[in-house]
Amino acid sequence: MSIPAAIYAIDASHSEVAFSIRHAGIAKVRGRFTEFTGEIVVAEDLAASRASAVIEASSVDTGNAQRDGHLQSSDFFSVEAQPQWSFTSTSITGAQDEFTLAGELTINGTTKPVEIDVEYNGTNVDAYGVTRVGFSGTTEIAREDFGITWNAPLEAGGFLLGDKVKIFLEISATKA
Repeated sequence: MSIPAAIYAIDASHSEVAFSIRHAGIAKVRGRFTEFTGEIVVAEDLAASRASAVIEASSVDTGNAQRDGHLQSSDFFSVEAQPQWSFTSTSITGAQDEFTLAGELTINGTTKPVEIDVEYNGTNVDAYGVTRVGFSGTTEIAREDFGITWNAPLEAGGFLLGDKVKIFLEISATKA
């Protein structure tokens, strides 16, 4: 499957940026961000393509308002000081249907390299005549690499929160 060369805008209303983290060593807590924007520029040569995105950190939604408020605080996301997170790609390697999108992720003012495993889900024209492309992506980051270090010890040993955060992307983007 070949991705049509074009400029695409991420459609946040039909996309998802989600995450999960180990909690109390026994379960996973999941959440998502509801406000984000992005652009995908697909070139004829996939390696020349690029992508960028901005996430509003305050849009975190775990289904629990108290937890969301704590995540927005200086213990975690510091949304007042650092309201936006960003991703800018640096390279793409692999085939058209499955590839690795490498780039720079900035969270809380700290920028680190990440690699996102991406699957191209296809292209279609929707009921309104708009050309859409779809992608699924996954990566894992260490939250402490981005200065998110709050934690609490557990009675039986270990800590309340794991350091590894899994990130899941379901992206629908429209041709500009």
